[in-house]
Amino acid sequence: MTNNVFSRAAELSDSHTPFAIASIIETSGSAPRHNAQLLVEDSGETTGTVGGGMVERHVISEAVAAIKTGQSRMVDASLSRNGKNAMGMDCCGAMKVFIDVHNVKPQLLLIGAGHVNQAVAHLAARLGFATTVADSWKPNLQAGRFPEYTRLVEGDTIADAIEKTSINADTQVVIATNHEDIEALNTVLKTDARHIGQLASRKKVATLRTKALESGISLDRFNEVRTPVGLDLGAETPEEIAVSIMSEILAIGHHKKPVPMGDTVEDALGKRIVIRGAGDLATGTALKLHNSGYDVIMLDIAKPTVVRTNIAFAQALVNDDEMISVEGVMGRKARSVADALKITAKREIAVMADPEAASLRQLKPAVVVDAILAKRNLGTHKDMAPVTLGLGPGFTAGDDVDAVVETCRGHDLGRIIYTGQAKPDTGKPGMIGGYDEERVLRSPCAGVITPLVKIGDLVTEGQTVATVGEDAEPLITQIAGKVRGMVNPGLEVSEHFKVGDVDPRGASVDHTTTTDKARAIAGGVLEAILVLKNNLV
Repeated sequence: MTNNVFSRAAELSDSHTPFAIASIIETSGSAPRHNAQLLVEDSGETTGTVGGGMVERHVISEAVAAIKTGQSRMVDASLSRNGKNAMGMDCCGAMKVFIDVHNVKPQLLLIGAGHVNQAVAHLAARLGFATTVADSWKPNLQAGRFPEYTRLVEGDTIADAIEKTSINADTQVVIATNHEDIEALNTVLKTDARHIGQLASRKKVATLRTKALESGISLDRFNEVRTPVGLDLGAETPEEIAVSIMSEILAIGHHKKPVPMGDTVEDALGKRIVIRGAGDLATGTALKLHNSGYDVIMLDIAKPTVVRTNIAFAQALVNDDEMISVEGVMGRKARSVADALKITAKREIAVMADPEAASLRQLKPAVVVDAILAKRNLGTHKDMAPVTLGLGPGFTAGDDVDAVVETCRGHDLGRIIYTGQAKPDTGKPGMIGGYDEERVLRSPCAGVITPLVKIGDLVTEGQTVATVGEDAEPLITQIAGKVRGMVNPGLEVSEHFKVGDVDPRGASVDHTTTTDKARAIAGGVLEAILVLKNNLV
């Protein structure tokens, strides 16, 4: 029987499953056993025996309770019907049983499987925690991102995922979901959890508090939440944030009063901005935001059709060296979210081939800017980030985005619209030097384009600037001036597709930096972000 106990103990140890071994260490008088051991699992299942009957039932009950608390204990049993510790038996003896708890680890529940909680899970594993991770998005819950023995729980919603976990008063809970924080926190607050940490800035706390009170949570209960979670270590990277969070959890476990973290962590996450589109106007916005201290990640199609290729970060996706410098700022191609974060950590702009914005669930940006300039909305919506902006026509401020920035040249260029839409697309390019449609270079037919000039070249009226298709159909400029834009060689284009443009102002134009239009739009984007993040509208 003893061999069975230790064999089972070995199996449970290998699987990191909690159990307790009850050992008789002292007996007197008549006792059913004098030297025996009983293994008890947290489910109450047993291996071995300490004598059966009422005394064994009592030992099993005490062992299960010990496993729950994680504390070993001594049990005294009187094998009589009356008196102290009486078991209701007629043996008239006594037993002393020591219950030794094994594999009982503090429980950690991470809600949200993003980069911060991935880092927390790895650190927690080294510190001996039993970790469960809950999320509503399956791609986040890849086993390879977490330590061995981490329990991964997926739900249709974040509340559904949380309800599939086990939460008791001693469970340490860390919430870091960004878009689902309100639902997650309100769900956890309705459990017995006493140790709840929320990754949020103090500005965001006001919103969380309001939503919690609206859902029936008392103010006293809400005030039990530690937010911002973690000690103030000046943490910025996910790994540093993990250290600050686990330091606070350890301090609580050691009954020390932790010093809470400031806004630094949320500020680090709050600096992350995703721009959909990486053309020249989007690049102007990216430069403004980057130079203002934000971390910028741009998303575009794998083979961009940008015209002003020398001042568009989209070129990082097609250049052989996978990079491009615009106004001294480096943009680099990122092949994954992890790559993108490494690039922005080096104060460079990351560019990803992700036209559907599938990476947003992992990136969890504070702001999403739709700068595709498709004259219609290609899928951007307010749930993508706490702040969403759309550039130009196709968006409705207050409906699918929080604000729209005017892109039509003229008095209102760069104006911020918080309710309604930008001016409709006229179908005509803006007037420059007395020319509008004439300055645009359009493909004469469908086919592969072969440019004969490069951006910055001066051209004359009637000059062939490119050929298109197998028959080398000539593309002739209608005006003289400087080539400001030309698509990449070898691009497959359709008939009348915009492939370039000529600036009639000629040599006086600086073609190496972003345009006045791009800068005006960028200023509107930056102002809108500051206004919306500070709740000034």
